[in-house]
Amino acid sequence: MSVGAALALVGFTMLALPTVSGVNLVFGSAIAALLAVPQMIVYTMMSRRVSRTGGDYVWMSRSLGGFLGSTITLTGITVETMPYLALIALSAVFAIGSVGLSLGYSSMLGLALPGNITGSDPFSQFLLASILVVTLVVVNILRPRFGFKLISTFWIIGMAAVALAVVTILTAGTGGVEKYVNGLKIPNTTYASLASSYSGPTFDLSSTLLMMPYFALFTYPWFSAAPSVGSELGGKASKWNVPISLLLAFLVVTIPFGSMYYVGGFQFVTAAFSNPTLVNNYSFNFWTLAMGVSSNYVQASIIGIGWIVLTVAILAFGIITISRYMLAQAFDRYLPSQLAYVSPRYGSPVVAHLLDLGVTIVLIGLAAFLYGTLSSLYGAVMASMIYFAFVGIAAVIYALRKERGGARVLLATAGILQSLVFAYLTYEFLSYPRVWGGNPLAYGYITATFIVGALLYVITKNRRRNEGLNISLTFKEIPPE
Repeated sequence: MSVGAALALVGFTMLALPTVSGVNLVFGSAIAALLAVPQMIVYTMMSRRVSRTGGDYVWMSRSLGGFLGSTITLTGITVETMPYLALIALSAVFAIGSVGLSLGYSSMLGLALPGNITGSDPFSQFLLASILVVTLVVVNILRPRFGFKLISTFWIIGMAAVALAVVTILTAGTGGVEKYVNGLKIPNTTYASLASSYSGPTFDLSSTLLMMPYFALFTYPWFSAAPSVGSELGGKASKWNVPISLLLAFLVVTIPFGSMYYVGGFQFVTAAFSNPTLVNNYSFNFWTLAMGVSSNYVQASIIGIGWIVLTVAILAFGIITISRYMLAQAFDRYLPSQLAYVSPRYGSPVVAHLLDLGVTIVLIGLAAFLYGTLSSLYGAVMASMIYFAFVGIAAVIYALRKERGGARVLLATAGILQSLVFAYLTYEFLSYPRVWGGNPLAYGYITATFIVGALLYVITKNRRRNEGLNISLTFKEIPPE
């Protein structure tokens, strides 16, 4: 789950909301977690029944058929992951710049500022983000097993940093927060002035629901990561990874926001998250607040390193995930067979990784130079919301065809609810395009990839027919391990 970025980028999103009155992040996280329960049930049940490379793609394409299953997966997961990796790579650069700035290195402000604000350094942002992606792709090509270990190591470090940051904020208390904010010496901006500037309620349901796409961007829906490597998992891992992911995501997102409210007060935190100067020029968020109120340089550095590492971990698992979907779709003869090539020397999908690398770097450049903000890539994630809605429909079809008794009712009901949840999230993305990255880059990418995916299926089917193969038959059975 992308909780490192979720705890860091919330301010940029709240700045764009039509209103922050009553936007409660703790209650919002709880609501988002409840909305994710049907998806948790679907993915838990289906990953136990169909444990294959490509995970949800396999069972969806077998339920909806080759054309829909392949095209929607290509648009919603296989190539959508690339703009998401670009988004996370830029957020990792933002983390590096913000940590440096918080530790007193003012020269790193250019990395922390959004690219459309005077003083930012889009070229350095692009260069550093590209270096991060290249490094991780090379690691996964040369040492694929190490790629899994890297995720685990980074997560352990990141979780420890989150815990340390929460303890640091709670220990500092309101006095520590006040001292930190006042010490920034921002004209006409103090802890007291920020807290008194907000006069709205502590919770408003309609306003809080505006943040549901934010939680969908970074936390609860991404249960597809572990099932996508289903054939490489086994035993308890394949049975419990999805429920554990939901629980961990809920705790690691909700507790930090709760600690900020408890110590700083809801009024101050809400006002600070919607203050352009604090958010843009001082990178105000959970991480920087913990670093700011920490008692010493070493403690602040550990928190900052944890923030960076936890963000980079998202890149590491994304690179692994996308290659597995490419492998599965290439095995089904939908994508070119070259993408299914696994190096006999390194045991890694080299071509798939290189394609991912090339497209991701191009998207990093477009976001950094044309739009100057990583939130310009938010809109591309809408394709995944549509994809998850179709996964829910596929679960209903699978339940009606294959299941009996209580399992049939549970899976079908969860599938229907999952589809409704993601239909609602898609509506939210489209209703507030200024907030959720509704721009030609994001929407154009979705449209282009869907058209390419549909044409690719038709062309591939006709070409294979000339070879005496009917690829539609592929989607009538589960592939071998």
